[in-house]
Amino acid sequence: MAGRGTGPDFVEALARGLDVLACFDADRPAMTLSEVATAAGLARPTARRLLLTLEELGFVRSSGGAFQLTPKVLTLGMAYVGALGLWDIARPHLESLVARTGESSSMAQLDGSDIVYVARVAVAKLIALRVEIGTRFPAVQTSQGKVLLAALSPDELARTLAEPSRAGLPTYIGRSAGQLDTELAEVRARGWALADEELAPGVRSVAVPVRDGDGTVRAAMNVTVHAAETSTERLLDVHLPLLLRTAGEVSAEWALWQSRPHVEVPRHAADGTASA
Repeated sequence: MAGRGTGPDFVEALARGLDVLACFDADRPAMTLSEVATAAGLARPTARRLLLTLEELGFVRSSGGAFQLTPKVLTLGMAYVGALGLWDIARPHLESLVARTGESSSMAQLDGSDIVYVARVAVAKLIALRVEIGTRFPAVQTSQGKVLLAALSPDELARTLAEPSRAGLPTYIGRSAGQLDTELAEVRARGWALADEELAPGVRSVAVPVRDGDGTVRAAMNVTVHAAETSTERLLDVHLPLLLRTAGEVSAEWALWQSRPHVEVPRHAADGTASA
């Protein structure tokens, strides 16, 4: 993973530290030093120094010769979500939507050719894939990804699709570039996207855009169902109208949040001191 920076200001040590954090996932919650070094593509001494540094900073803990992430890692992702104001705005609307549909609902944003989940309210159902905040999937295989890809300009779309997925899943090849362009044009025109067991067997979802105050698509919101329990017709006829209404409410509130008066008070002014 290391050694890929090209800019004069690229900090390789920082990149390697982030590589170490990214090695841990649901399938590898705890790893030995050798396992981390192999997964991150690092020499063992380098991996050791990085792990000990991360442990001292509180992002990693060690026990019995194995290393694990700590909850402090959540602050890295939640700082991004909190800065957007998305979660605080979306949560009550997602909860209300889930209460009405009885199905899980999520919000995701585009990161390269993947989507990354930034908000989620789930119900206990046996779905083939585990999804949580920070989970990423190839965008072309998901309803949310199709919505986000459809919002890109042709040049942006080409650059995005040229990036390799980092989701760690095999990319589904079920359509040509021309077929994808046609599908995204349909998504753009009708305002929603469907993914019918494209990501995994039994997983069916519909998604719609969430827009900011300028009308730009910044996220996508979905309803996910089990294909054996919920037909495509019910998903589109019953759940989609509720989803469209919910996404519209979130977009409207997000626009208000972005337009709020906001002044950052310097600390020295807030505590009554002043600087020359």
